[in-house]
Amino acid sequence: MEKLRVCIVVLACVVVSAAAQSASNVRATYHLYNPQNINWDLTAASAFCATWDANKPLAWRQKYGWTAFCGPAGPQGQAACGRCLRVTNTATGTQATVRIVDQCSNGGLDLDVNVFNQLDTNGNGNAQGHLTVNYEFVNCGD
Repeated sequence: MEKLRVCIVVLACVVVSAAAQSASNVRATYHLYNPQNINWDLTAASAFCATWDANKPLAWRQKYGWTAFCGPAGPQGQAACGRCLRVTNTATGTQATVRIVDQCSNGGLDLDVNVFNQLDTNGNGNAQGHLTVNYEFVNCGD
């Protein structure tokens, strides 16, 4: 019986941990990283994660659009660096996968302007200065 109780507690912890890896109705603004103009150089972008990820291969740095992360759910600081998010515009359902390269202080995401525009298919985000998005942590596949 004790083993069963321990298994249930462990399972509950895993479920809570998995649920903490996503958030809904989060504010997403944009930042002018424009990595294509700086050869995807995290140091040139003054990105927080450059300390750990600046020497990653070019293919790794350019595989996904960039974002700063300060969302309400998920790891923060160095623990978030290099992780990937699937971001969904709640107004249109448009999705993009992004890589966390920086931190922010807006309580959500600060997407590279190119990703922001990719998600803002109806133009409302640009008009309002932000998007409302859902995000979930996903495997980057690298």
